[in-house]
Amino acid sequence: MMIFDGHADLLYDVTKWRQAGEDRVFERRHLPRLQAGQIGGLGLSIWTTVEQDSIWSAHPDWDGWRRTEEMMARAREELAECPWLALVRTAAEARKAQTEGKLFAFLSVEGMEPVGDRLERLEQYAQWGVRMGMLTWNEENLLACGAGGDPDKGLTALGREAVRRMQRLNILPDVSHTSDRSFWDIMDLAEGPVIASHSNCRALCDVRRNLTDEQLRAIRDTGGVVGVNVSHNFVHKEPRQQTAAMLARHAAHMAEVMGPEHVACGFDFCEYFGPGYEGCEGMEDCGQAQNFIFELERIGFSEAERQAIASENLLRVLE
Repeated sequence: MMIFDGHADLLYDVTKWRQAGEDRVFERRHLPRLQAGQIGGLGLSIWTTVEQDSIWSAHPDWDGWRRTEEMMARAREELAECPWLALVRTAAEARKAQTEGKLFAFLSVEGMEPVGDRLERLEQYAQWGVRMGMLTWNEENLLACGAGGDPDKGLTALGREAVRRMQRLNILPDVSHTSDRSFWDIMDLAEGPVIASHSNCRALCDVRRNLTDEQLRAIRDTGGVVGVNVSHNFVHKEPRQQTAAMLARHAAHMAEVMGPEHVACGFDFCEYFGPGYEGCEGMEDCGQAQNFIFELERIGFSEAERQAIASENLLRVLE
């Protein structure tokens, strides 16, 4: 069953290896596992946050927008070498790529700290083809507060205008990394679907990055979707329950609260970041993605529901 994984940090890995002089990174390092997992579509994240030992540490003088431009330049180089991968902006383009035997990819932004106070940069995102965008990663910036900050701090006035402008540019607001207050501030401004590209249920794993039932219902009411996340820390607090089966239980809880038409995949596989970044048991890398579909079947999801969760629900909001 074809899967559209709505959140992948592969552009970070592409940038890393292209900076080291390697070409065809997707094909050499990721394509075999994508094919093994039957992943036919990707949400490719532009993530430029500086962390210890990140690829940006060698360029301490680069600001966020310089890092963004670098990642996009490397992405363009890579895409030119990947005739089997189509960068798309709409579900119709994605389906056309499928009929041509290609994988499709949408662009997203994971943290808009690089925008700063220059909201015209949102237009540049749109010109690049970005369709999904998070105001924050986990930090607090000039636009909003992220999940790593004060849960009672939300959007700034500039952040509110950013959400309005994003919606005019057809960039879906993505709340996966927001604080609780930022979440509700975005919902107050929603004029169409809002998504959480890679989050689980706080009812099953009580961490800030997961969503409460009230938040799930609010996303449902916009017509949006929530993509389940394989990160073991977001699946369960008990290590022995950090499994593909428990991930399917998150999907089942979402389906119970929102309806199965609002559940999607946003796996956030990060094993290529090194030890400790593997997904939960049975979903350690994208080559195992079909294990999630198997677990959905095992707990009673119909074939139509499984296909909707695998790809169709997220494609619907990207029409």
